[in-house]
Amino acid sequence: MQRLKSWNWLTRAQVFKKKMGLDYAQAGVNIELGDDASKILYNAAKKTFENRNGNIGEIIVPFDDFSGVRAVDVGRLPEGSLLCTGFDGVGTKVEIAQRMNRHDTVAFDLFAMVCDDAVVRGAEPVLVGSVLDVNSLGDKTSSNLPQLKELAMGYIAAAKAANVAVVNGELAELGSAVGGHGRFNYNWCASVVWFANKDKIFTGKEIKVGDSVVVLEEKGFRANGLSLVRKVFKNEFGDNWHNKEFKENKLGSLVLVPSTVYSKAVVHMHGGFKTSGCCRIHGVVHITGGGIPGKLGRILKPSNLGAELNDLFEPCQAMHYCQELGKIDDKEAYKTWNMGQGLAVITPEPDKVIEEAKKLGINSKLAGKIIQENKIKLKSKGVFNKDQELVFDIA
Repeated sequence: MQRLKSWNWLTRAQVFKKKMGLDYAQAGVNIELGDDASKILYNAAKKTFENRNGNIGEIIVPFDDFSGVRAVDVGRLPEGSLLCTGFDGVGTKVEIAQRMNRHDTVAFDLFAMVCDDAVVRGAEPVLVGSVLDVNSLGDKTSSNLPQLKELAMGYIAAAKAANVAVVNGELAELGSAVGGHGRFNYNWCASVVWFANKDKIFTGKEIKVGDSVVVLEEKGFRANGLSLVRKVFKNEFGDNWHNKEFKENKLGSLVLVPSTVYSKAVVHMHGGFKTSGCCRIHGVVHITGGGIPGKLGRILKPSNLGAELNDLFEPCQAMHYCQELGKIDDKEAYKTWNMGQGLAVITPEPDKVIEEAKKLGINSKLAGKIIQENKIKLKSKGVFNKDQELVFDIA
């Protein structure tokens, strides 16, 4: 009787479909393309598993299938081992990728946001999972799978740069709920699982007067302050601002410059989950939203100390240009953007930190020192107060 009811229900559904001519694909969800897309992302993820071979977070795959189980064996972790998760996303930088129809660099922004946040606590990022919401994967005659393959290519490269494995993800077609520029719109967020040694966690109290502040160069905007960037350039050049020529390049390409991923270098210096590294580090600052004043100020609060920074990197040219066009004063610029440095390392061994960063292809330099006064003082590299001292209270 139950089978008959089920069969009758299916028959009625088929009659309804015949009358109305509707199916799931016409509602904006193509199951066949969705399976193809999931396989693309899973095959990309599989190539990241090798990043953790022999380390905490080595991937165990009981059976090979994009919907199968992937896990790590944590049964032998020593006492004092900590595990936590972090979450972040790319924000409106995805719209820049859509404007330029280039999607192979976005994963660097995604991994930088979650993995570089983990090392701020003295942890080692290990596993990443993501949620990719798209407006549509298209249809059989005109699919968006080529763009998805670009995202997957970036996945592999960014995971290698961060030395993490991609273990899970979710892909969903949400139709008009996801907006943007052009025909392929998406939003990309991620989670990171990190491990740490309880005795090596940064609390802020390790920081001492006289410690050096080494800054690591960032050549782009990372994934912060882009709403202001888009507003300034759109006001000046209209909706097609991304194609404006600037310094022998398009503005959109300069804004799209991928984030540098620093976590692998910092884990190497600090030791991460291991018992020791090659450098003594007292604190790490990921310079994202809030800039140097907000992010450096946050880790200085526990010690009630301050910093004096007299030799920072220059902001990228597009950042200077945006500041000039928008008449954004230097203090506001330093609170909004990274202004040329994506990470800062507080250390009593600046020469070692600079040397190790160089070995891993990251440009860095001694920017200043920790001071007793509870303020952040920096020599501006901005447009309007260049080489003048800016002073920020630590809130």
